Amino acid sequence: MTDPATGTTARLVVDLSAIAANYRRLGAELGAGVVCAGVLKANGYGLGANRIGRALWDEGCRVFFVAHFEEGQTLREALPGAEIFVLNGAAPKDEAEFATHRLAPTLNSLAEVTAWARLCARLGPHPAALHIDTGMSRLGLPPEELDILAAEPARLGAIDLRLVMSHLACGEERGHPMNARQLAAFEEARARLPAARASLANSSGIFLGPRYHFGLVRPGLALYGGNPFPDQPNPMRATVRIEARLLQVRNVDQGGTVGYGAARILERRTKIATIAIGYADGYRRNLGDRDRVLVAGQSVPVIGRVSMDLVTLDVTGLADGALVPGSWVEIVGPNRTVEDLAAQSGTIDYEILTTLGARLQRHYVTGAA
Repeated sequence: MTDPATGTTARLVVDLSAIAANYRRLGAELGAGVVCAGVLKANGYGLGANRIGRALWDEGCRVFFVAHFEEGQTLREALPGAEIFVLNGAAPKDEAEFATHRLAPTLNSLAEVTAWARLCARLGPHPAALHIDTGMSRLGLPPEELDILAAEPARLGAIDLRLVMSHLACGEERGHPMNARQLAAFEEARARLPAARASLANSSGIFLGPRYHFGLVRPGLALYGGNPFPDQPNPMRATVRIEARLLQVRNVDQGGTVGYGAARILERRTKIATIAIGYADGYRRNLGDRDRVLVAGQSVPVIGRVSMDLVTLDVTGLADGALVPGSWVEIVGPNRTVEDLAAQSGTIDYEILTTLGARLQRHYVTGAA
């Protein structure tokens, strides 16, 4: 059974007021003059970059980060006045498109610095960020390229250098020695480069204290309710519910089988409920025969394999009155966090959110709904 108004059989409910509250909570950690940006890459961690961007804009956020040009182009349409940085930089010969859409590339190598400086010499100063690798060993200028740039700052040419940044590798572990090493390396790099606003802290880095804040912080997961320190109580508000319609209930005799591969053979007469969610929606296939979800507020086990579109549940212990076709089954919500689902899946909350399927209907609310 589908919702007669929307045809929705599985949905992702995003609480924009909770995201706004998380933005305010993060801002409360910062001193005067420190800018709190918003990271909206991967379509706002799977929740909808444009809607979340507008909610953050209403809270006073003016600086945003995405990963790819296409993400920045889409966000520009929603937030014409925002300052938007593209973390993965500008692909060779695409620099003019960045300028057209007023997107600031993150320059991750000397080659990118040279290409952007060439564009600025032709069109006039355009904004960019400069990424210094302090130990992540992914993107960013490695030490040998930093040495060259520090010795020849004229390479920055006519670039409007808005930001010098790096990224913490172990920020979610307060006591990890890597944090102090990266902080020292970043401070040393800044001292060798032209003056610009600086940024090191991600979500977890914000809670490492003022020395990590510099002029701008870049929270991502914490905005969406993720715990900055998974081994401690979560200071952020939950922002999402994932729910699926209950489609059908049936009784299956002892010896019957459930799902693909007849993977589950029943040891007793069992009441089976089928819900409208599957691995195409981001509910991971490895959760078959191991996860539990909430039906009418009661925890019941997943039974059999997870299919592309459907999941089967053992609801033998539930009264028939609790099993109403068309009612919502809680996958994530008040009784179960994204972190809980991630742990059961053997992954992290980042992956759960960013792999939620496009078929999940996004519903945006303000406050509990």
